[in-house]
Amino acid sequence: MEYDPVRERETEKKEGKSCPAAFSEGSLRRTGCGKPTHATSDTTQTREANRENATLRLKTQEIIEKKDSQGKLLPEMILICQNLRNNLQHPNEYVRGCTLKFLARMTELEILEPLVPSVMANLEHRHSYVRRNAVLALDAMFKLEGGENLLPDASEMIEQFLVSETDAGARRNALLMLMNADEERAIHFLLENTENIGNWGDIMQMVVLELVRRVCRQKPSQKGRLMKIIILLMNSSNASVVYECANALVALSSAPTAIRAAANCYCQLLSSQSDNNVKLIVLDRLNSLKEVHKDIMQDVIMDILRAVSSPNLDIQKKTLDITLDLVNVRNIDDVVSVLKKEVMKTQDGEGKAAEYRQLLVHAIHHCALKFPDIASNVIHLLMDFLGDANTASALDVAFFVREIAETNEKLRPSILDQLLNSFYQIRSSRVCACALWIIGEYCSSLKQIESALETIQTSVGTLPFYQLAEHESSETVEDEQPTSPFHAVTSRPAILADGTYATQSAVVETVSGSESTVPNLRSLLLAGDFFLGSVLATCLTKLCLKMIQLGASLPASQINRAVAETMLYIVSVVRLDEIPELKKSTDEDSFDRMLLCIKVLANPEEKIRKIWLSDCRHSFSKMIEEKIVQEATEQQEKEKESFAQPDDLIDFRHLKTRRGMTQLEVEDEVANDLGRATGFADASSGEQKLDRILQLTGFSDPVYAEACVTVHQYDIVLDVTVLNRTNETLQNISLELATMGDLKLVERPQSYTLAAGAQKCIRANIKVSSTETGVIFGNITFDTSSSVDRTVVVLNDVHIDIMDYISPASCHDVAFRSMWAEFEWENKVAVNTGMTDIHQFLDHLVSSTNMKCLTPPSALEGNCGYLAANLYARSVFGEDALVNVSLEKQSDGNIGGFIRIRSKTQGIALSLGDKITLRQKASK
Repeated sequence: MEYDPVRERETEKKEGKSCPAAFSEGSLRRTGCGKPTHATSDTTQTREANRENATLRLKTQEIIEKKDSQGKLLPEMILICQNLRNNLQHPNEYVRGCTLKFLARMTELEILEPLVPSVMANLEHRHSYVRRNAVLALDAMFKLEGGENLLPDASEMIEQFLVSETDAGARRNALLMLMNADEERAIHFLLENTENIGNWGDIMQMVVLELVRRVCRQKPSQKGRLMKIIILLMNSSNASVVYECANALVALSSAPTAIRAAANCYCQLLSSQSDNNVKLIVLDRLNSLKEVHKDIMQDVIMDILRAVSSPNLDIQKKTLDITLDLVNVRNIDDVVSVLKKEVMKTQDGEGKAAEYRQLLVHAIHHCALKFPDIASNVIHLLMDFLGDANTASALDVAFFVREIAETNEKLRPSILDQLLNSFYQIRSSRVCACALWIIGEYCSSLKQIESALETIQTSVGTLPFYQLAEHESSETVEDEQPTSPFHAVTSRPAILADGTYATQSAVVETVSGSESTVPNLRSLLLAGDFFLGSVLATCLTKLCLKMIQLGASLPASQINRAVAETMLYIVSVVRLDEIPELKKSTDEDSFDRMLLCIKVLANPEEKIRKIWLSDCRHSFSKMIEEKIVQEATEQQEKEKESFAQPDDLIDFRHLKTRRGMTQLEVEDEVANDLGRATGFADASSGEQKLDRILQLTGFSDPVYAEACVTVHQYDIVLDVTVLNRTNETLQNISLELATMGDLKLVERPQSYTLAAGAQKCIRANIKVSSTETGVIFGNITFDTSSSVDRTVVVLNDVHIDIMDYISPASCHDVAFRSMWAEFEWENKVAVNTGMTDIHQFLDHLVSSTNMKCLTPPSALEGNCGYLAANLYARSVFGEDALVNVSLEKQSDGNIGGFIRIRSKTQGIALSLGDKITLRQKASK
């Protein structure tokens, strides 16, 4: 009978025998292998089982205790050491590789010391997998305390290995070890092989960049020799290497040549990479580079602007934001030309195309205000979008036209002509109101006034709006209804420019007739938009008053006829309230405004004409001037230079010799000197670091711990300093942390052993995913020889402040109102403070919440006892935080009112509300 090893192992298992063979059989069944039918299959499956058994044994040896309570190595570990030596000499390369990986995680020198020759022998193994892991094992041994004694000639051995090795992964690990073991030797190796660095693999080139960056930071005198390596690697075909080269140049040098090369690398990645996430990361880098080196970045503005061709709206927005900050007199024409082409591409688009068009309109608006000369090139193109279906985009165009008409007097005639020609296409109530204001304010000649009156009368249609005699039957009513479109009206709260609340109406058309046959103004008025009716009345009144001023050149009959027709139109709008099918009634403000217009037309005194025709224009001009001055002031503060102290050292570059220095070295030293002279040199502030230190344990605890909390956008770094205050060695000291909120611990810190009185700095990294107040809590555990149980020291909680995530930001009033109506999460906080001055309380609130007050200072002037202001901030995650402050000085001298917070997410609204409540209590 033929011998069957599997059957024999089954028999041994039934008899209750425990042996490696039975364990191997179980491994075979777990891998899904059936019974072998011949010797070849049996041999293959046995090898697979042996490899799996070796892995399981290594995992077991990793987790078992290797030392006794006194900290001495257990005698059983000698057997393990012999087993590991056998594995390192095993004929199977997988077993050798797994064993070498296991040794890279070992920290017991007593076990590692006899295995060093076997590990070094694996450097010459035929399989690259073994050689790669052998280098990692040697690197881990060398990093241990006392590792230099284990490997006294490690640097020479690894350098020889680098010269003879051909595998990219093994060479990468060897160069990494050489960098940690002997930097001078590693730099010497790089300089000798500079010509071949471009042919190395990308993983090895990344190690080269890390080595160059580390050496240049520690030894700035080496920059001249090593910068050429970074310049050489910038021609790599790998995008990651090019990106890291650009980062290294920015981090190590401030020379214009280096910054320009880094910016070109970023622009190259921006155009060559198709991944949207990569483009967003590169744009963030370009944005940070723009803040420091704006003059250099202006040369690559057109390369950056190419990114607007991406279909992603976030990429387009970031690209336009960067471009608007870099635009200047030299490149304004090219930038506007590109923006005009992009606007024309979006003419027939809807959805995202409409949002993109709104971004483009805003960008052109910004350029035209900054450089008025280019307004004539874009104003007529943008006015074609006044009838856009996207109300926000059309409204931005209307506001742009209004400001250009005020600031550029030469363009007014052409603006008015095109506005009157395209007025019939406008279907949005808010855009119509803005267009009517422009017409009533800037039509000055008789021809323009007559054309404006004709256009408005055509848009309103024939009068009356609705006529129904008492004797008419119900059939007549049904016949009349299709000719007069009606709309369903919905209301919601809205915030006005001064911060107060009002009711905002939205109209939804319900008419069954054809909308194209009804004029635009008539359709909106019959929808119940009485605010638009008051704007229409104001516009007609201003046109008639201007005609009266031109009375010397006009017959009285023509003026009287225009005034009478205007009164008839206003009265017809007022009587819309009498239509039974119109469910919405006239609001008091609009009704009073229209009656005022009738009174002014009935008695147009010179004083009244001055208020209507001059003072209103002056108020708007003042608002525009304040806006321009405020933007200029903000820009100056943004670019304000800080100066160094009088006794700081200034190194004059021109008094030094330039012999033997490259152009990059010369520029770099000059840039560093200028940085020190102007205060831009990077220096860590010790006082700021002390402010971030938190005590985690008490002074009487056996272990004292304190943490330095560093928040950088999405990352929180905890540098915990642990001090052993006992007189004995503490083993297996572990920092165990947990989080509450949208915080996530990246990895668990490793365990350490501390001698009596020794200290150790343990670093923990935590990821943040949203703007929300979070809590980090945990404990420190350790073993002692005097206690069998594990000792636990509970740590104080670390509260992550929401102020670390939000920063002041700016937005337009229209965007603020739009977000306020859109965001659903609101937190209402009552004012409860001991302050008695409302302006002082507002300043305290702005500084406490790290927000920006959008309300201009001129609107906050005066001591009327009331104050309303809007605050705005944006988090590092792109979340918007809106705050409306409404304050009132009460009769007893205290301040009353409410603070309303709105955001898209619940976390930021609640966290910001809690922060405001605490700050109010602190101000008492």
